[in-house]
Amino acid sequence: MRVFLIAGEPSGDKLGAALMAGLKELAPDVVFDGIGGTQMAAQGLVSRFPMEELSVMGIAEILPKYRALKRRIRETAQSVIETAPDVLITIDAPDFSFRVARLVKAGSRVRTVHYVAPTVWAWRPGRAAKIAGFIDHLLTLLPFEPPYFTRHGMACDFVGHPVVAEPVPTDTDILAFRHTHKIGDAPLMLVLPGSREGEVRRLTEDFGDAVHRALAEHPQMRVIVPAAAPVAAFVKDAVKQWPVDALVLDPNGLSPEEGNRQKRAAFYAADVALAASGTVSVELAAARTPMVIAYRMNWLSFRLIRAMALVDTVTLVNLVSETRSVPEFLGPECRPDTIAAALCQTIESPGAQLAAMDLTMTRLGRGADAPGLRAARAVLNRMPD
Repeated sequence: MRVFLIAGEPSGDKLGAALMAGLKELAPDVVFDGIGGTQMAAQGLVSRFPMEELSVMGIAEILPKYRALKRRIRETAQSVIETAPDVLITIDAPDFSFRVARLVKAGSRVRTVHYVAPTVWAWRPGRAAKIAGFIDHLLTLLPFEPPYFTRHGMACDFVGHPVVAEPVPTDTDILAFRHTHKIGDAPLMLVLPGSREGEVRRLTEDFGDAVHRALAEHPQMRVIVPAAAPVAAFVKDAVKQWPVDALVLDPNGLSPEEGNRQKRAAFYAADVALAASGTVSVELAAARTPMVIAYRMNWLSFRLIRAMALVDTVTLVNLVSETRSVPEFLGPECRPDTIAAALCQTIESPGAQLAAMDLTMTRLGRGADAPGLRAARAVLNRMPD
């Protein structure tokens, strides 16, 4: 069996590597081709060009590389058509992946699979019908997504969220983390202001003020800020302006394994978290850390997104558990006073959130086969005879 894979960013590389491991287990004769990063390389992929060429975000960043990206789209699609693999599997990165898949479908009979569904349940539902024209089979991370696509004639399988396969720190790991950072047995609050400089700039001042207000009610609480490597220096500078003491966890200078180990230990050690909106909510749910979600953006952007939104919450724990147990404060509602009040309420009464997080993790696949193996099985089961 010959499989051509495309991943365009580190998260896709991780998904791709787990999928490749699953395919090797179920179909030992599988041969890989395509584009990926270091984790997919470890599973046997020789990338046709560096994946980093595709890891571009934002209009200002894309414009200087537009011609190069267009050329890579054409080259990649032509490579798939010429090599005629049994299946093309694109992984997230829809701006690149869908353009390649569309050209491949127009020029060949190669079967196309896409891993990670676009969020048509949140906005722009018309995308589902459009991608049904060039994607044969979709693999989703969230259990409620398949009906949005099967109604358009597309094969679709929920295969589990990768968070359920993440390592879990031991009690010894957590105690060592507390000892290393001189936390002792004090209660711990995590503050997670995002992974991009723009969102960190918009959120850190309000987050610092909210934490200060919450700590007036819970003065024994310690504060830790796990920073993403690209913005760690900026986070450190911003946190210095806070009216509370906070320890920033900077992964720069550490191996990826050690950085991830410290982050996991912090998540599992924490009693409560204040986080920017994003997939971090399911990481916190995996650690059973109650949370408050907040996010601020450009006023016009917020108004446009709110007008187009099809759901009344952006937090995955709320969506997957079909509850609204995680408080969220978005746009003009992102205010220190309301955030602080929600933090205090969450600290004092976490029960509803804990139940919702447990339900979320069960529905995301905890206790079932690993998502990579489930994804591989779904690909093989849907292959034509």
